[in-house]
Amino acid sequence: MGLIEKLFSMVFGGGRNVVKETAEVFRENAEAGAVRAKDVQVAAMEGFSAEFRQAGRGGFDRIMDGVNRLPRPAMALGCLGLFVSAMVNPVWFAERMAGIALVPEPLWWLLGVVVSFYFGARHQAKGQEFQRAIAGTVARVPDVVRNIRDVRSLETNSQFLSGTDNAALRDWQKNQKSRPVPASDH
Repeated sequence: MGLIEKLFSMVFGGGRNVVKETAEVFRENAEAGAVRAKDVQVAAMEGFSAEFRQAGRGGFDRIMDGVNRLPRPAMALGCLGLFVSAMVNPVWFAERMAGIALVPEPLWWLLGVVVSFYFGARHQAKGQEFQRAIAGTVARVPDVVRNIRDVRSLETNSQFLSGTDNAALRDWQKNQKSRPVPASDH
């Protein structure tokens, strides 16, 4: 008995579990991994909440947030305005377009770079979000296929049952039709 006790105390004693520690070299401890994942998620959420917290933000920060939201709607409305102005006052529109034709090519390149960087970051973020959504949808395909198969099998089973000559089922259906409907208590 002493030898077995010494062997167990060597493997599991002293507040250590050698088997557990060895296994964790090859496989992550699920409980510890969940705790780490929760900590990461909590830290990310705290970061997001700090970013959007209005307390402690000055007027300048709020104004800059508003200014950062203006370019896309301003560009869209500006393009629509150009179409309207071309129809309403073609001479005025032609004068403005003649002025734009005088803008030097390097300035157009600079404008293209600025707009590309501004909208490129947003496009990349939205593209990655779209890819995650597509991956989630593709991951659900086997469940949808299984559900469709189950529904079709129910349809096939109901056709099979209604198409068979089942005397007991026929008698039950006759009894249901001839049974008086109970009066409502309402």
